[in-house]
Amino acid sequence: MNKGELVDAVAEKASVTKKQADAVLTAAIESIMEAVSQGDKVTLVGFGSFEPRERKAREGRNPKTGDKMEIPATKVPAFSAGKLFREKVAPPK
Repeated sequence: MNKGELVDAVAEKASVTKKQADAVLTAAIESIMEAVSQGDKVTLVGFGSFEPRERKAREGRNPKTGDKMEIPATKVPAFSAGKLFREKVAPPK
């Protein structure tokens, strides 16, 4: 599902126009990205959490030459699925 299909689904479920659904979805995504980029954790109960995580410096290899190289530490965005979301995707046996 791409963003256009998601907008269509949200518009249908919420009984709003596609334009309104697109505006709300875009605003929500931008707000999450801003918060995480500023170091905040965003938790949507039942869905999951978005947060920045530190990735340590590590040694890697240049795929072209095979030479060892140092990969610097960095921050990356991370998503952890909530319990309801995990159970919906993979119901407990």
